[in-house]
Amino acid sequence: MKSILITGASGNLGTSLVEVLHQKGYHVIATLGSARNLDLFNHLPNVESYVVDLLDAGSVSDFLDKIAGKPIDAAALLVGGFTAGSIQDTDIDALTTMYQLNFVTAFAMVKPLLATFEAQGGGQFVLIGAHPALEPEMGQNLVAYSLSKSLVFALANLINAHGNGKHISATVIVPGTLDTPTNRKAMPDADPATWVSPDAISETIAFVLSDTGKTISEPVFKFYNQP
Repeated sequence: MKSILITGASGNLGTSLVEVLHQKGYHVIATLGSARNLDLFNHLPNVESYVVDLLDAGSVSDFLDKIAGKPIDAAALLVGGFTAGSIQDTDIDALTTMYQLNFVTAFAMVKPLLATFEAQGGGQFVLIGAHPALEPEMGQNLVAYSLSKSLVFALANLINAHGNGKHISATVIVPGTLDTPTNRKAMPDADPATWVSPDAISETIAFVLSDTGKTISEPVFKFYNQP
């Protein structure tokens, strides 16, 4: 049974991914940002949950100590955040917040797991990018968010360079607008038929983690649905 680490497991995409991977027979190590969600996956026997503050080195270290010796075949690093604003509207605090939520939370797991994957002879990372980070016309009014997500693509490239010949790879998932209750509430006039379901992304991540999917070299999967 393959074991997958998922950060941000209590989010809309996270809960979907945990369910999909569990259904497909994976063992899941789920990290949560709050203890109030600890019972979220109690109904799933092959899921173990931990509260981890990915922006706190001590919390990350304690978590890694708890799972030391557990096999981890791959990590889906889903924690992130969003904010809008042009260059003129963006201050250092916004940049710092987005940098921490979208990049540091991923790097906090990539660094130790990269060593683990090397020692065991391979492993996979799945990271979450963003469409505006690839399209300046879209990103010009989402500056802090786009800049922080651009680092995720850079991190994936560095992982793939380091992992070349070591059976270590990074895949970036680039979603459009996710069809979630939060987004429906925030954009009541939008048409959710043009959005992307978390389950569609989860199924693709499951494919990436499969024996067939992991043979794809350095992929970026774009989920824009309809423009």
